[in-house]
Amino acid sequence: MERDVMEYDVVIVGAGIAGLSAAIRLVQLNEAQGQELSVCVIEKGSEVGAHILSGAVFEPHALDELIPDWKEKGAPLNTPAQEDNFLFLNEKKSFHLPTPPQMSNHGNYIISLANLCRWLAKQAEDLGVEIYAGFAAAEVLYNEDGSVKGVATGDMGIGKDGKPTDSYQVGVELHAKQTLFAEGCRGSLTKTLFERFKLRDGVDPQTYGIGIKELWEVPPAQHQLGKIVHTIGYPLDTKTYGGSFLYHLENNQVALGFVIGLDYENPYLNPFEEFQRYKNHPAIRAVLEGGRRIAYGARALSEGGFQSIPKLSFKGGLLIGDAAGFLNVPKIKGSHTAMKSGMLAAEAIFEHLKTHEDLLGEVSNYRTALEKSWLWDELYTVRNIRPSFRWGLWVALAYSALDTYVFRGRAPWTLHHHDDHLALKEARFCQKIEYPKPDGKVTFDKLSSVFISNTNHEENQPAHLKLKDATVPISINLAKYDSPEQRFCPAGVYEIVQENEQARLQINAQNCVHCKTCDIKDPTQNINWVVPEGGGGPNYPNM
Repeated sequence: MERDVMEYDVVIVGAGIAGLSAAIRLVQLNEAQGQELSVCVIEKGSEVGAHILSGAVFEPHALDELIPDWKEKGAPLNTPAQEDNFLFLNEKKSFHLPTPPQMSNHGNYIISLANLCRWLAKQAEDLGVEIYAGFAAAEVLYNEDGSVKGVATGDMGIGKDGKPTDSYQVGVELHAKQTLFAEGCRGSLTKTLFERFKLRDGVDPQTYGIGIKELWEVPPAQHQLGKIVHTIGYPLDTKTYGGSFLYHLENNQVALGFVIGLDYENPYLNPFEEFQRYKNHPAIRAVLEGGRRIAYGARALSEGGFQSIPKLSFKGGLLIGDAAGFLNVPKIKGSHTAMKSGMLAAEAIFEHLKTHEDLLGEVSNYRTALEKSWLWDELYTVRNIRPSFRWGLWVALAYSALDTYVFRGRAPWTLHHHDDHLALKEARFCQKIEYPKPDGKVTFDKLSSVFISNTNHEENQPAHLKLKDATVPISINLAKYDSPEQRFCPAGVYEIVQENEQARLQINAQNCVHCKTCDIKDPTQNINWVVPEGGGGPNYPNM
């Protein structure tokens, strides 16, 4: 069956905060200059916001620039930040530390990023942007000259045997003069663009973290509206990068989560279980006791920052948002930088389409605009903080203070990153970690957690977690690393089962919350995460 073709001036892959900001800015420029560019956004989640998960304390800098009257228009920024707390935890106690200037949240808001994206989608649609949720971009299309032609959505109704079922529907091609890739961290199409256009040549590898989050409703006496708590230390050792957040939102709700750098060494480390141990700390359990867990989710974060920013433009397209890696790690914020990158990309594309004869050519002025913006300077001045943690927690804290207060981010050197999957040591060199059983009140197991993420996939479809070599999970991962995929996945997707006295890897793809951790941390890079059928995955309500 031939695919239907839809033609647009600009196609945006991903209805996250970067993609929606780009769409809005394009239409604003259309109206201001009397142009008529057609703009389309496609989103793999069942609705806008379904796959959006973030802390989130939001800095409104970029939103002020994009929609100055956002307050009058009802943007869901309802809880101003009131109080910053930075704690060091040991197993039993907590100790207050000075709050680093990057972590000051005066003027910021505690929000649901998913709900902000839903609001931005409404603003975009009111301006004439076409948004199609439930359509997963599965393939990049190319013109004969090698430029990006657009994307194709995945076919629906393919059975596990790879053959069409009775519900088969062929995908749709979306052609554009320019395509923006706003897939977020470790995007499946973005990976292919890196390789085809050699976008990562000459820059550091991207480095990542896994963030696991829960939303709770707690007793009023344990709730302090606008309070912000960040912690370091327990339950992690001093060699492992990570920490937590705990934010008090409206309606007696608390968002809490734990982030662990994916350059950890011990294959027995289990990020999900470390999060459960964190919740059992007396300072944290006191907030949650007697409360009710509402939602759960997980996602990877791009932590490489300035030195890991790839080449951002190629013939026919651009990278924006976390697909490119604009997270400010010390600030623990990336939404405002993602928004700004989307806005600058929109401005660069608009100018390109207005003034260049080669509409499918490379939009080279995008990077120039970024380098002149506050975004670039912000990432440059914090570039050495995250890589300093290779020296361990205490040396990194000392170095970070020196870099911040003495050099003010202008040190005459730049520290560098390494690939996360290369950091994992063989199991024989590491100590097993015994984790306590969940109590069902504050701590929980993976499967009950996945249940409240509202994750759903059509079960009769090919697994979207592809193995490049089916023998590797047993011959290498099990033999050398004791199958770390069973632990680094926060959703119970990977399971070693015994059949006829033979071990095999079972992939429970229906559990996948689309965090991409397996694609990143697998020691031989044998797991390739690709999109499932559109609409599959988690359905986060207000994460």
